[in-house]
Amino acid sequence: MEKELVISRSDLAKRVMELGREISSRQIEKLLVVGVLKGAFIFTADLVRAISIPIEVDFIRVASYGSDTCSSAEIQLGKDLETSLVGKNVLLIEDIVDTGKTLTWLKEHLRDRGAVSVRVCALIDKRQRRQEEVEIDYCGFLQEGFLVGYGLDYAERYRELPEVYRLKTS
Repeated sequence: MEKELVISRSDLAKRVMELGREISSRQIEKLLVVGVLKGAFIFTADLVRAISIPIEVDFIRVASYGSDTCSSAEIQLGKDLETSLVGKNVLLIEDIVDTGKTLTWLKEHLRDRGAVSVRVCALIDKRQRRQEEVEIDYCGFLQEGFLVGYGLDYAERYRELPEVYRLKTS
């Protein structure tokens, strides 16, 4: 498959640092950063190093894509959190917000587990595909198309690329 560069390594690094400063400036107490596996693992690792306030980190794994390029709309919980959410403010780190269905489900799941608040930081927002309205508190980039690299995959391939590319699937 052909791919086209859409976000360079330097643009990613610059934006992650900006997001880290913005999140840190809010001075949120009892902040638990929750990375969504697998797509957000690289973004989460870079972002937590850019946050200068005390945090805890955990991961959750949900899937709605399988090996296809469009969401199945069926959300599957593959790995739940190991950390108690009671009394904590959660910062959910997503790779891409697409239809909004997975994010809506995740926010409700985290609130049901006792989170005081749930904020969202997404590397990429694909607003044109939104089916459910969800608030993104911290957004890295607005993009379209099927994206890979920097943790994002197509059928478990391309995650290792240090930049973000648009796959040309036709």
